[in-house]
Amino acid sequence: MGKSTLAADLHRALKGSAVADPERVGDLLRSTLSGHELAQRDYQDYPPWRQVTTTLVTSLAAYTGGPVIVPMTVLDPHHATDLLTPLRQTGRPVHHLVLHAAPDVLEQRITASHEFPGDPVRSAAVRAYRHRRAADYQKAADSWMHAQGHVIDTSTLTPGQTLQTALAHLHTT
Repeated sequence: MGKSTLAADLHRALKGSAVADPERVGDLLRSTLSGHELAQRDYQDYPPWRQVTTTLVTSLAAYTGGPVIVPMTVLDPHHATDLLTPLRQTGRPVHHLVLHAAPDVLEQRITASHEFPGDPVRSAAVRAYRHRRAADYQKAADSWMHAQGHVIDTSTLTPGQTLQTALAHLHTT
């Protein structure tokens, strides 16, 4: 199970929740700064991405009064601090769930994924990108991510079990 699937399942399970996908903020910045001298390869490297994302999440939480689910992977610990610190300063609960899969399971899941059904070229590009980033994830997991978040090892869990594990954590913390 991946972040987007868990986010959708949590959204259905948590009354009044909203899902904020920071990738859309990244897409906006990527298109806005295309060709600009400050253009970045990875949208997470844009300081405005981190600022707009935290503003979006805090604004949605204030507006809806419910939980805001944010499916994303941030591999740079400094970027994670830039995102999580202002969110924690709001006084609202912040739960950093880390979905983990053993490296071989992760590789199998990437290979089997089809992000864009009917568009094999785009799906292959996404798979290639994810295969390239798998080692970066493992490095982040080993160096900081697992120590700072609540790890849910999805290697042998069904999507339903992953949801129940996440809900149990949210309701007991």
